[in-house]
Amino acid sequence: MIDKSGYIETCGSPIFYELSGNPNGEPLLMLHGGLGSGKDLAPLHEYIAPDFHLISIDLRGHGRSPLAGPSLSYAQYERDIQEVLSHLGVKRYSIFGFSDGGIVGYRLAAQQSENVVCLVTLGSQWRLEANDPSIEALGGLTAEFWSESFPVDVESYNASNPNPDFKSLVESVKKVWLDTTEAGYPWGLVERIKCPTLIIRGDNDFLFSLDEAVALKAKIPDASFANIPFTEHASHQESPELVGMILKQFLSPHKN
Repeated sequence: MIDKSGYIETCGSPIFYELSGNPNGEPLLMLHGGLGSGKDLAPLHEYIAPDFHLISIDLRGHGRSPLAGPSLSYAQYERDIQEVLSHLGVKRYSIFGFSDGGIVGYRLAAQQSENVVCLVTLGSQWRLEANDPSIEALGGLTAEFWSESFPVDVESYNASNPNPDFKSLVESVKKVWLDTTEAGYPWGLVERIKCPTLIIRGDNDFLFSLDEAVALKAKIPDASFANIPFTEHASHQESPELVGMILKQFLSPHKN
């Protein structure tokens, strides 16, 4: 059940947020993947909503947040989220982030360690090396391909975004995916993450390889790792029961 939603102005553009779950529960920030929206994480809500106050944010340009203001980057997403949380008066929170949402989660947990209680990521890369096999796939993606592959998602975007321009969004997000500057992937910043961390990937995820997940686990002290069988990149949609139960089991012991 949604108890509040609206827009908060950050860096020259309104960012959409939605509060749901248990209003007396501890805050859990829900961050979706690139070209998606907060709605994409709904399959997990039934497992965590009874215990946590869910803060879902549509990243700049995505879902119900218009594509305006500064150029998209993981650093800009991070700034937007910090502004929204500050406006809401949320100081301590946990994070679940899928794909791009998890990449932003790494940055938040590394640079705002006093604020992040727990971090859970799914299918989230932490670096982009020159020989990464995902570069060709990400660079070659088109709005037409995405619209054919995910027509319901694109229709939802067109219906809900204040100024829909999916082609421009795709081109902007591709730049985020291929960004190797300090505004992009966290790289060595992940070594600063001190909170309990769970790294999840789908067993057949070609974007976030098992080798990369294992290398990341070695960078974060006492990090946990879960490999979800029979799934690809979006394990939370392909196997919501398993991912939801793992998420709840990991987060519950760390509640105050």
